Amino acid sequence: MLVKVVLLIDKRKEQSVRYKKILEGAGVTVFTVSDFAMGLNIMNSFEPDLILISDSLKIDVKKAIEQIKVLTYNTRPLIAVLSKSNHIQDKIDYLDAGADDFLSEPINSEEFKARICAHLRRSFENCFSDKTMLFNSKISYKMIKRAINEKKQWAIMLIDVDNLEFYKEIYGELATDKLLQTYSAIIQSSLEKTDYIGQLSDDDFIVIMPPDKAEKVANYLIYAFNTVVSKFYSEADAQRGFVFMSGDDEAEDKVSLVSTSIGIITNQYKKYTDIKEVIGSLITTHKLAKYKTGSNYIMERPKISADNAVVEKEINKNILIMEPDEALSILLEATAIMQGYKVRVVNEFDEIIQAIKGFEPSIIILDAGDAQTLKGLDICRKLKFETANSAVNIIFTTTVHDKEMVLNAGADLYLPKPYELSVLFGWIKKFNENYNK
Repeated sequence: MLVKVVLLIDKRKEQSVRYKKILEGAGVTVFTVSDFAMGLNIMNSFEPDLILISDSLKIDVKKAIEQIKVLTYNTRPLIAVLSKSNHIQDKIDYLDAGADDFLSEPINSEEFKARICAHLRRSFENCFSDKTMLFNSKISYKMIKRAINEKKQWAIMLIDVDNLEFYKEIYGELATDKLLQTYSAIIQSSLEKTDYIGQLSDDDFIVIMPPDKAEKVANYLIYAFNTVVSKFYSEADAQRGFVFMSGDDEAEDKVSLVSTSIGIITNQYKKYTDIKEVIGSLITTHKLAKYKTGSNYIMERPKISADNAVVEKEINKNILIMEPDEALSILLEATAIMQGYKVRVVNEFDEIIQAIKGFEPSIIILDAGDAQTLKGLDICRKLKFETANSAVNIIFTTTVHDKEMVLNAGADLYLPKPYELSVLFGWIKKFNENYNK
């Protein structure tokens, strides 16, 4: 992985070989070119961290420096001038033109290496995340671009922590930072020195590695993350498997424990030539991983297609209503139909299982029943844990305000009565969109 890249623009072959050998001995990748036009191609493809330009070139080096600054304003490499001159005015002129250093030749090999490495070190020091001490998005985008142009096989992983905002709201910023630092350490422990790890945002990690080990690493990360995640919750929340955001008198769905989702793309099956294309595919693949419940990864595969191979998924807008209050059930049915849903209504708990067959609702509005029997809880458990209907979303309405009891029974939403229709149908819209993704 090209982590430190220097571009040397110098028409002198012997000097170029010497400088290249010195810097490569310090772990720096060096591109050497003999004219400025060739140097511009390297700048565009690899975005070097530092450019060494010799005044032995036939061009006006001061104008070349100004051009470099214009063309690389987003990534702004350091610029050092190599010159036979030792005149103060020449140094001033080049520095005023935008150079960061002026190296008078001949220069001692150790001094040359130390000065260039010091520049590189300072350029990277401002590009670390304060929380994880990993490279930030500026460096990560640069590494992706270099991977595209390096003409080697690679896999890029986009890794993030789901439900982190909810976790932060409940447990605070310090606990959230600790969780991210722990996950960062887990990721780093799974990588080789030649792999790259950085961040695109506070909770998005980027990893670049050979494609043959990407899936093994993804499987390990999911296992390791799931193993440690309970340690970041209270004992009650960890045992329950979800957390509460509000009191028993407010509507609330389950807030799952944090999980990790990983999207992986590779140039094994598809040729990538542009960073925008890479980021677009990476985000799309990562979103597919996020659609699944819990920790998951999705890896880009070879695409095999034929005529009429794509089948459009039919949108399921079926709602089953179990509401013993006849007036309320009529009102719910009429409102749902007006909003474009297909509705089936039952008034007895014993009718629910039979009503589901052939109708396949995406959402069930389920009343708890009377406070003594709470038959709705038994039906909810059966649907979620004992039948093949676990994907259906259950909105549990009740006058018994015990949120933990309801959500532990498998309900996707706890909705205490009385409730506003606008609140109910807001949740219906959300659940239906998620169901049909």
